[in-house]
Amino acid sequence: MLQVSQLTFAYTSSNVLEGLTFEVAKGENIAVMGESGCGKSTLLKLIYGLLTPGEGNIMWEKNQVKGPLYKLVPGESYMKYLSQEFDLMPFTTVAENISEYLSVFYPKEMKSRTEELLEMIEMTSYANTKVKYLSGGQQQRVALARVLAQKPDVLLLDEPFSHIDNFRKNSLRRNLFEYLKEHQITCLTATHDHMDVLPFADRILILKDRQLIAEGETRKLYENPTNMYIASLFGEANELPITVLKSYADTKRHIIVYAHEFKVSNSSGLAANVKKSYPMGGYYLVKGDTADGIVYFHSDKLLKADSQIYLNVSIETINKRLAANKLI
Repeated sequence: MLQVSQLTFAYTSSNVLEGLTFEVAKGENIAVMGESGCGKSTLLKLIYGLLTPGEGNIMWEKNQVKGPLYKLVPGESYMKYLSQEFDLMPFTTVAENISEYLSVFYPKEMKSRTEELLEMIEMTSYANTKVKYLSGGQQQRVALARVLAQKPDVLLLDEPFSHIDNFRKNSLRRNLFEYLKEHQITCLTATHDHMDVLPFADRILILKDRQLIAEGETRKLYENPTNMYIASLFGEANELPITVLKSYADTKRHIIVYAHEFKVSNSSGLAANVKKSYPMGGYYLVKGDTADGIVYFHSDKLLKADSQIYLNVSIETINKRLAANKLI
């Protein structure tokens, strides 16, 4: 188990992280989310031992992670950290990069392990290609296989799919996170992309203003966001007075509604004037103007600009959000 206790860190006089406490079980996949500059990458560097905490401590089972003030070579042998800068050997082949840390005394095992990882990152046909000839996305995939080759107990990933094209990204995500579960590798992934999170992460840590503001099971945090900051990490969302959706409500509070949770009607509901529609493939993201401000919602068909429509939200969704915010 990974244990982080009262972790505080500052590069200069101002804290970047403050009082973070959480635990990660063996084999658990945790996503670390938050806006740019909130400390996601810093947290991973602290856990790996590249930085020394100002306060608090980090433990993996019975081992304390010590930063560069206490170790000549920073980093822990049972952890691997994949940053946004790839540490590859450009003049050697893909296969040689992956197998660099595998034992040459067991050639069959080395070959088998290398082939397994080449297949996982979908680069078997590039095994004998020198890294310098690869694209940025291909190099990122090789860097991922390279850290996995060493069979870490803990894997720390900083935006691991940022350079990879979308059509390849989806299958690589599935391959990677299934592999990590199969081998019971504990993983923390710092990411901006909710598609790295929703299908795969067991839990989410959300950082804001130096602190851990939310922690919980992925589905629960997604379905019951307590504020717009959390909801916006998962997609387009709106914050509306409850009275415009539930006119008989006796509260002046607001609730969060995702764009896809609105249903378009021609007769009753929250009146909205269509301003612009954005084609999204199988649906349209529509910007609408209401008496309470701009809203974004989904429509399965193109809506004419300046037309008036009505928006409704299911009573189940409304009550769920009210309960999540302890308003009923």
